[in-house]
Amino acid sequence: MSGIDVVNGVVGAFIGMLFAVLLQQPLQDAWYRLRRRSAGAVRSLRRKEESGPAWRTFSLGPLQTSALIVEGDGESPISPESVYVHVLDGEVELPSDMVGWRDEITEESERLRAEGRTPLWNGPRYAVESVDISRTAFEEKPEVHLRLRPTDYYTFLAAQQLDRRLPDGTSPRARYLDPDEPMKAPAFLQCSFAVNIAVVTADDMLVVSQRSDRVRMAPGVWNSSVNEGLSRHIDSSGRNAPDLYALARRGMREELSLEPHESSLELLAFVLDTGKRHWSGHFYARLTELRSSDLQARMSRGVADRWEHQTIEYVPFRPAAVARYMLREDRVHRWAPLAPALFHLSLVHAFGRTPVERAEAQVVRRL
Repeated sequence: MSGIDVVNGVVGAFIGMLFAVLLQQPLQDAWYRLRRRSAGAVRSLRRKEESGPAWRTFSLGPLQTSALIVEGDGESPISPESVYVHVLDGEVELPSDMVGWRDEITEESERLRAEGRTPLWNGPRYAVESVDISRTAFEEKPEVHLRLRPTDYYTFLAAQQLDRRLPDGTSPRARYLDPDEPMKAPAFLQCSFAVNIAVVTADDMLVVSQRSDRVRMAPGVWNSSVNEGLSRHIDSSGRNAPDLYALARRGMREELSLEPHESSLELLAFVLDTGKRHWSGHFYARLTELRSSDLQARMSRGVADRWEHQTIEYVPFRPAAVARYMLREDRVHRWAPLAPALFHLSLVHAFGRTPVERAEAQVVRRL
């Protein structure tokens, strides 16, 4: 072998080593990226299609409720002119195999009266035939048609026994309700429409109530600032349909001694408790001058329906503070189903969706 061949061999080897060193890392990186893409492609092939109901009830971390927000996102209030309330003729009738349940309630009330105890007052009320949501043609604003039928409290109590066995072994829930069609239900199972109001004082404190142990429905649970049911006797003037804003103002007067001129009032949403078939108009009320201390002093001088609440608490009305309060260990499983959604919507209305959801997510992560 000549000297030139030796030199060429050494130079070639050196250049080969140089290229190997220079190209080693890029080749490794390219190989790593190719492997990741291949693994991702394999995983995507293995992943199955997923589906779920379009209607989901309100939840926040470990707080799971049966509150279905049917209309309203908190940011844009529903104007009074967009809500139409219709009262239909003909009272609600229970199916023949549930009539006996109502008779039992009548007998219980008579027994309590005979014993000198407080009987069950059979007040006239409304059942919800339907809630229809549409949009205006040009502005696409919500338009709500609420259709009501006459009923009474005893029928409501009988229909609340959704899981009681019927003679054929089924239950009202199984026979008449479809979990995949939450908006569809017979009127006799929807004998309740109420307003729930989040009241915020002038010094930014959210009023939270605990229901009395004396009430028949959901005693002792934590609830909205005000919860008032629609009364056929009180809220319908003559043959006129009831006004939901008037109902909200009546509830604030009876439960917190607040007069109409002392707050602003906005309707944020229509919400359905799918567990008990209770309908609600969710309102946000902001006190213009009364601070939390003023409200406490006012209530110390007398409240019309004081017996409905056993505790009133005041929570700083800020997204993180309210989220922490709702998720407290001694609160998270003791809420009335409709209250957490109301507080969330009220925060969104006051602060905007993005800041509220960011604060709530941070609170959930820290649990």
